[in-house]
Amino acid sequence: MKVLIADDHELFLKGLEMILTDSFPQIELCLAKDYLEIFEIISHQRDFDLILTDLAMPGAKWLQALEKIHNTLPETPIIILSAVFDKEVVQKTIELGAAGYIPKTSSNAIIVGAVNLVMSGGVYIPPELLQDTKQDEFDLLKQIEDIPASSDNAKILSPRQIEVLQLISKGQSNKQIAYELGLTEGTVKLHVTAILKLLNVYNRTGAVAEAQKLGILK
Repeated sequence: MKVLIADDHELFLKGLEMILTDSFPQIELCLAKDYLEIFEIISHQRDFDLILTDLAMPGAKWLQALEKIHNTLPETPIIILSAVFDKEVVQKTIELGAAGYIPKTSSNAIIVGAVNLVMSGGVYIPPELLQDTKQDEFDLLKQIEDIPASSDNAKILSPRQIEVLQLISKGQSNKQIAYELGLTEGTVKLHVTAILKLLNVYNRTGAVAEAQKLGILK
């Protein structure tokens, strides 16, 4: 797994490097200290599996920076790691294509779990930012947070979630699933997140295997 991480605070950047290296032994990391370094790196390297970046960094305004990164690497999931804790900012980053938003106060376990979730096709938003949010996709995320982790939940997979799961079993990407089902890619990511939690698994492969074992998929 090749990951680009960026933060203008060297101490946090090195700490993140240690967390990821300890948790993902086969990881290949590329480090950047500001948006200009990100732009330079992705102009030459396009094979990143994930980008984790701070939000407020020198070199560009974050709105334009995220748009540029996403447009340059549209298939690469982006996770924001930020001290900014604001619903509107989070919602805007998701609209711009981010697949996760992690507060810098999060524990190592939460950071690793968020990375695993996003790499499985889901989206991670801290639960405390979901309260009283009216936007449809955030309403779905709020429902997901209320799901207890138990295989008994498999019996309450919705018809839409089963459709998504069937397409996952065929190896389709979130973008392909969105096109086939007439959904936004963000909504598909949220369904993937719900499926993983309902089936009590950690990745797409595990979801397919568990669904076959339970008879949800033939």
